Amino acid sequence: MESTIVMINLLGAVALLLFGLSQVKDGATRALGARLRSGLATGTRSSPRSFLSGFVATVALQSSTATALMVSSFVERELIKPRMAQVVLLGANVGTAVTAWIVATGIEWISPVLLFLGIILHRSGSTSRQGAGAALIGIALMLLSLHLLSTATEPLRHSAALAAFVGLLDNAWPVAMIFAAVIAFVSSSSLAAVILILSLTSAGMPSGGLIVALVLGANLGGAIPPVIASLSGSSAARRVTLGNLIVRAIGCLLTLPIAQSLAEWLALIPLPPSKLPVDAHLAFNLALAALAWPCSRLIARWMAVLIPDQTQAENTPNYLDTDELSTPVVALASAAREVLGVGDIVEKMLLKVSDAFDRNTTARLADITSLERQVDRLQQEIKVYLSKLGRNGLSEEEGRRSIVIIDYAINLEHIGDIIEKGLVPEVTKKVAQGLKFSDDGFEELQQLFQLTIDNLRIAQTILITRDIKLATQLMERKIDVRRMEKRSSERHLERLRDGRADSLQTSSLHLDILRDLKRINAHITSVAHPIMDEEGLLGESRLLTSNSAPDA
Repeated sequence: MESTIVMINLLGAVALLLFGLSQVKDGATRALGARLRSGLATGTRSSPRSFLSGFVATVALQSSTATALMVSSFVERELIKPRMAQVVLLGANVGTAVTAWIVATGIEWISPVLLFLGIILHRSGSTSRQGAGAALIGIALMLLSLHLLSTATEPLRHSAALAAFVGLLDNAWPVAMIFAAVIAFVSSSSLAAVILILSLTSAGMPSGGLIVALVLGANLGGAIPPVIASLSGSSAARRVTLGNLIVRAIGCLLTLPIAQSLAEWLALIPLPPSKLPVDAHLAFNLALAALAWPCSRLIARWMAVLIPDQTQAENTPNYLDTDELSTPVVALASAAREVLGVGDIVEKMLLKVSDAFDRNTTARLADITSLERQVDRLQQEIKVYLSKLGRNGLSEEEGRRSIVIIDYAINLEHIGDIIEKGLVPEVTKKVAQGLKFSDDGFEELQQLFQLTIDNLRIAQTILITRDIKLATQLMERKIDVRRMEKRSSERHLERLRDGRADSLQTSSLHLDILRDLKRINAHITSVAHPIMDEEGLLGESRLLTSNSAPDA
């Protein structure tokens, strides 16, 4: 009976730990999702920045798996180079290890404070504050689970059965590594596995070598879920996650024979012996990052050979299944997935143009025309598919949803046209004629490019979630864009009046790019209009009535 109670307490503590981890991930995604995605997409132009981006994203999300999946999706859309993606994941691995080390420093006493603050923030009206509150609640639950794990494992100190099991593992380190890998895989978290190992270490049973072997298994098992999650993705996405798994596997195989020596070396550091699991976890990932970082280019090449590019028909829809037309709900979901893919293509086009503008090169503009044709073809396929769906009769809500998807697809097609026929010739002219913007003008256009890309990412989220707060935020950003465009135009004219030679040379180009980015943002913002209209927050005109006009 006593052993049953111990197991129930132990499983309950582990469940609380996993729930806390999921709360942190979900809360951080709600509070910082767009910023984290933007940071990962734009913070990977050098190896140190890539490493730091992966580290920060994982510390915020408490999930190297989430970071790996985000990075693989960016590689799939050519937003991150494969070599940089491998460096990002090395940073993510270190981020997980640092988190485990911090959690194990004995700060459980702060959990009630975090829980109190989290509840206050979670009750606020702001989506970002609610997300921050959920993240704080998750951290509080994680710290509380550590206390429960310590209490639950206390009776195990005198358990003959557990001592015998640990003795068996101590004589078979490969088996111990596989056992810990299974735990990490099942829980989808190397952090959870390491913390569980930490709680067992407090019982004083495993030897130093066995602890290191178990930590190696946790690292190995934590790299498997991203590989499985990316199996249905593109070749580029699968290369990233598999490369990370192979790097960790090689590191584990090389470290396992010297596990005891590593434990003895770590024992020389003036740190509590009970914290050996988190010390070994951090030491392993730091060493792995130091050794694998210089080989990141070679790893990316090997992965390209191991997983060749898939031969796929261009401009072919991925989700428009005619068999689903008999079930409108499913068909609408498939159409939404397809139009999100179109949005990803448009985002890729915008990023290529922005990069060409920043680096003063036309190299990345070569395939803009083919991408625009792909957008044209896919939006046409979506319109035809939804028109067929409408013939079967739709409910009022389904009809509205169909129109929203079609409108969004059409707006994306218009954005593609503006990029191909407007922005590309403008950037090409800047490069070909060697035109140089003033420092202020260049920075203003860079900021507007980045804001436009961020707005498109928010619009993609709004299409699926129909979140009124996000829709309101996007509408407010449209005002910001209008003000930014007006302010930039005014400043540009001021520079012209001052006789600035650089502004005189780029005058028409500066104003044309401003105009096109403003038009693109208008198309992006349209996704929020139906949601605002349903809530009665969208008027038919922005004109002030005579009654509301200011007194003379």
